[in-house]
Amino acid sequence: MKNADEQRNYDLQERLIEFAVRALNVAEVLYDTRTGNHVADQLVRSSTSPAANYGEAQGAESRKDFIHKMKIALKELRETLVWLLIIQRKPLVDAPDKLSSLIKENNEIISIFVVSITTAQKNLKKQ
Repeated sequence: MKNADEQRNYDLQERLIEFAVRALNVAEVLYDTRTGNHVADQLVRSSTSPAANYGEAQGAESRKDFIHKMKIALKELRETLVWLLIIQRKPLVDAPDKLSSLIKENNEIISIFVVSITTAQKNLKKQ
């Protein structure tokens, strides 16, 4: 049985994977235009990166390495948010209002990463 920290890490990893899958589903239904194809490629890259970088952070060699990898994931989450907002505002899908729940999830995950990075930085200073 997993302890609380392991369960929380697993849950966040699963949440990031599910977020990536949802974003990939959006990328697959973008309009087949020059703009749609460009944005789809960017969304695929940025939305799948956080799960992989978070996985790497879990195996970080030091707290500093952990913070670095988490910051990369955060950067990609923020980029994904921008692409989702562009898709919604342009719009590049038939039902742009359906992106609201994915945008909300993106913002919630960003908040989790900001808190985690802040805590890790405070703990690094205590060393």
